[in-house]
Amino acid sequence: MTASAAAPAPLNLVLGEEELLVERAVRAALESARAADPAAELTRVRVSELTPGALAELVSPSLFSEGRVIALESAQDVSQEVGDAIVAYAAEPADGVVLVVVHSGGGRSKAGKGLPAALRKAGAQVVECAKVTKASDREAFVRNEVRQAGGKIDAAGVLALIDAVGSDLRELSAAATQLVADSGGRVDEQAVRRYHQGRADVTGFAVAEKAVAGDRAAALETLRWALNIGVPHVLVADALADAVRTIARVSAAGRGNPNQLAGELGMPPWKVRKAQGQARGWTPDALADAMRLVATLNAEVKGAAADGEYALERAVLALPEIRERR
Repeated sequence: MTASAAAPAPLNLVLGEEELLVERAVRAALESARAADPAAELTRVRVSELTPGALAELVSPSLFSEGRVIALESAQDVSQEVGDAIVAYAAEPADGVVLVVVHSGGGRSKAGKGLPAALRKAGAQVVECAKVTKASDREAFVRNEVRQAGGKIDAAGVLALIDAVGSDLRELSAAATQLVADSGGRVDEQAVRRYHQGRADVTGFAVAEKAVAGDRAAALETLRWALNIGVPHVLVADALADAVRTIARVSAAGRGNPNQLAGELGMPPWKVRKAQGQARGWTPDALADAMRLVATLNAEVKGAAADGEYALERAVLALPEIRERR
């Protein structure tokens, strides 16, 4: 360990299920360890694969005192025996070892549920990585990403970016960084529209929306655009299946209040409202045929067909045709 570097926290609790934030927390622990010891290495282990003996070996002092970062993943699945061993170690952590316990925040067993509290009590440095579900939190995330990249973004720019890119934090982060670089640091709505024009139109869901609406030409054009920029075949197939299933479920539920149906169907009101509009062009028999089509497509893009791209094109052309049957 270098004398000038601050000692990294020996015990870290990464709590939550937001994948990008969890990855960043683990990486931050590694960077902190490497600031003290550039030779520090990261070892990842799923807690369900651990025994007390294996844990003891992982955290035992190194012969040459090299720095180590041990990430214990999926700690919510810990057994009582291993949980007790982790807590016992936390009371007296070894020099040169940074332990990172990655926990979803839940847990089925008593040991899994109780581990975070025990680690907090032991003095663990806690990094909260809860799922970002609120619009306000997503907007705050975008603002912070732009700021971290050295730029500034106004409120309209934040909303435009989320509208164009979607809710995935990894994609929002990449887009924010690119926009700061492309716009000279000042990001507004015009900059977002200019550099991400049409971005929302190349997702699998946009392909599905056009296909279930019966717009054959637009669906095929959007599909080819999506495939050209690398949208995975399986994501497009999943979006088509989700669109058809949603229309079928909402159609079967009848013409109810979207807010009331949302609770019964387990989906947001806006999605119910949208599906109610889409359902007007579909008969029950056509929906049944469409369900069979997307089920076949799912198997095809996962290997049953020699050419996944051709299977997608065929499905995108077939859905409007099925819809037109009376």
